[in-house]
Amino acid sequence: MMYFSLMAKAESLEEFYQHKFNQVPTGVLQDAEHFNVFRLEEALSCMTVPAQYTRRDFYKVTLMRGKNICHYADKSIEVEGSNLMFFSSHVPYTWESVSGDYTGYFCVFKEAFFTAQLRSNINELPMFRLGGKPSYPLTKTQDKQVTQIFQKMLNEVDSDYSFKHDLLRNYVTELIHFALKMKPSEKLYQHPDAKARITAVFMELLEQQFPIESPHQRFSLRSARDFAGKLAVHVNYLNRSVKGTTGKTTTDHIAERLTSEAIALLKHTRWNISEISYSLGFEDPAYFSHFMKKQTQQTPSSFRLL
Repeated sequence: MMYFSLMAKAESLEEFYQHKFNQVPTGVLQDAEHFNVFRLEEALSCMTVPAQYTRRDFYKVTLMRGKNICHYADKSIEVEGSNLMFFSSHVPYTWESVSGDYTGYFCVFKEAFFTAQLRSNINELPMFRLGGKPSYPLTKTQDKQVTQIFQKMLNEVDSDYSFKHDLLRNYVTELIHFALKMKPSEKLYQHPDAKARITAVFMELLEQQFPIESPHQRFSLRSARDFAGKLAVHVNYLNRSVKGTTGKTTTDHIAERLTSEAIALLKHTRWNISEISYSLGFEDPAYFSHFMKKQTQQTPSSFRLL
């Protein structure tokens, strides 16, 4: 059985470049609308760190050939031949080659690359939506058409054309509409350790909400039902998976993470207890005080550093 480590936070573009190419292009940190495109086999030959099962803070569109297994959220997708695949920034994933002879292309971009262009939110598109199907199998003719689009991207990305980002956006949009006209792959199956995988995704979504960096930021996914809705699974299945994998209930994990964040905020910020209470999702400071006493046998004020 194959196991994947889940990173504590999403892989950034900087980390992506460091892992894939051992160097980060100048200006990536400052470029909110960053876009780049690569030949798959060239990128993999340069990779310095094995791909991890984790969420990324960017989007990826890939033309992948060969026989592969893509582990995406709580499912695995067995793909063979040519497939056009869309990876969201909200879902952890990785893939492994079965045949060892992979070729293709992929492009990466931040959400801001599309912000002013799409009429709807990119996360509402079927291929990027949580619970959506990211894989679209291609015929030989369709492979040729998609390849031509990626080759146009490669030709354009390093050009000095003033409006190249508009053109690149059009190419990505063309890939999206190309897929929307097709049916996604039905070759989805539960991973042999599906309960462990859905637990990992739950833990990742829980961790995504932290740290709380402003009194105006709110912890929003507070219950097992909230998480189940986000993951598009039944709440009973989520609860059984988490309990069976970790020995603790979903509610226990949420409460423990809330408690650790509350202690950190009480010790290391000057926010008053009402502000901390609100940011952690408690409507009334009295509820927050009751919660902390139940979890730690201490009042919130006892954690304040003098």
